[in-house]
Amino acid sequence: MLKLNFPTYTFRFKNNENKVSIFDEIRKKFIILTPEEWVRQHVVHYLINEKKYPKSLINVEKVLTVNGLRKRYDVVVFNSDGSIHILVECKAPEVRISQATFDQIARYNMTMQARFLNVTNGLNHYYCQMDFENEKYQFLPSLPDYNIIK
Repeated sequence: MLKLNFPTYTFRFKNNENKVSIFDEIRKKFIILTPEEWVRQHVVHYLINEKKYPKSLINVEKVLTVNGLRKRYDVVVFNSDGSIHILVECKAPEVRISQATFDQIARYNMTMQARFLNVTNGLNHYYCQMDFENEKYQFLPSLPDYNIIK
């Protein structure tokens, strides 16, 4: 797999019927390794190892309903009260981050109301803080560390 713009992490892999899988620390199972999954697993390790978010507050690949349609988010970090702190949209490294990507996460966030958004293809990372009161957002250099929000 392609080297991504993240620190180096140790992953567990297994090969079954010529398909490589990667172990997901959150879902506690092996997942078929696609380019997007490679990015998703780096995001999870980044949140746990660099930003110090507890695994218990991280959720991966769950269904949500947006405008009556079933969609699937990539990564969510919850606050201890169950509200959503961070919403992450992952794309494969060869997918260019475009306005359509930001529109997608914005649509999801109309339902989810996350305070922070992260869009990444593993090579380019974008972070925003939402200001719902003034209906604006501000780009940030990175996501906040867990100890800042406790």
